[in-house]
Amino acid sequence: IKCLKITFSGCGTLAVLGQNEAGVVLLRSFDWNDGLFDVTWSENNENVLITCSGDGSLQIWDITKTKGPLQVYKEHTLEAYSVDWSQTRGEQLVVSGSWDQTAKLWDPAVGKSLCTFKGHEGVIYSTIWSPHIPGCFASASGDQTLRIWDVKTPGVKLVIPAHQAEVLSCDWCKYDENLLVTGAVDCSLKGWDLRNIRQPVFVLLGHTYAIRRVKFSPFHATILASCSYDFTVRFWDFSKPNPLLETVEHHTEFTCGLDLSLHNRGQVVDCAWDELVKIYTPSCLAVPV
Repeated sequence: IKCLKITFSGCGTLAVLGQNEAGVVLLRSFDWNDGLFDVTWSENNENVLITCSGDGSLQIWDITKTKGPLQVYKEHTLEAYSVDWSQTRGEQLVVSGSWDQTAKLWDPAVGKSLCTFKGHEGVIYSTIWSPHIPGCFASASGDQTLRIWDVKTPGVKLVIPAHQAEVLSCDWCKYDENLLVTGAVDCSLKGWDLRNIRQPVFVLLGHTYAIRRVKFSPFHATILASCSYDFTVRFWDFSKPNPLLETVEHHTEFTCGLDLSLHNRGQVVDCAWDELVKIYTPSCLAVPV
C-alpha cells in the first residue's frame, strides 16, 4: 500500500498526486477559501479538472498552471457537494449537486449554468452521468430517493424510493445501462434495474456505519467497491452467493473517498478523515475473477 499524508488547515486544498518509482508524489496543490467536497477530471483535456465547494461554487483548474482557478461558477445557494464530467463523446457537460436541493447543468465554456433541475426534497449528495446514455444522469439525496434525469427534459424522468434513510452515493454499472447501485446511511448497498424499480435486484449488507461512496468496477460487470464511516473499504461481487470478496481496513477515521483506476487494472485509491490517501491493489482484484 502506498500512501501520502496531506494536512488541511481550515480552507480547501486540491492536491494532484502522481506515482513514480519512489511511490506517491505531490505534483501540484491549490488552495481555495472553503472546503472542497468533490472533483472530476475533464474528458477532453488531461490537465483540466473541476472541483465544488462549501461556498456553493464550482472551480475550473489547469494543473499546468501555478495558480488558479481559471474560472469560478457561483450559482448554488448552499454547499456544492457533487460534480461530474460527462463521459459520453460528443458533449462536454458537467453536472453538480447541492445541499440547496438542486442539480445544475454546465458547459465549462459558458459562464453560467444551462439548466437547473428541481424535485429533490432533501440535500443532493451525489450526481453521476450515465456512461452509456448521452445527457442522462442520476442523483442521490437525503430525501431517500435515487432520481434519473434527462437534460433534454426539464422534469425528473424516474424516481426510485431507494432506501428508508439518506442516500449518500450512487453509481452506474459500466456494462449495463439499466443498472445502478446506491449506498445509504442504513449501511446497505442496493442495485436497481431501471426497467423494474419495484424492488432492488440485489442488496449487500456488511458495513456497520453509513456508506459514503460506492463505485462499480471498470473491468468487471458484477464487481463494485464501497467505503464507509466504519473505516473500511469493501469489495463485492453481487453475482456470487457470498458477495463480500474482501474487507480492507487501513484507515483510523471515516473513509470518505474511493475510486477505481480506468488505466491500471485492479488499482484502487481511497482517502479518509485521517488525512491519508492510499493507492493499492486489493488481493481480490489482483487475480483474474
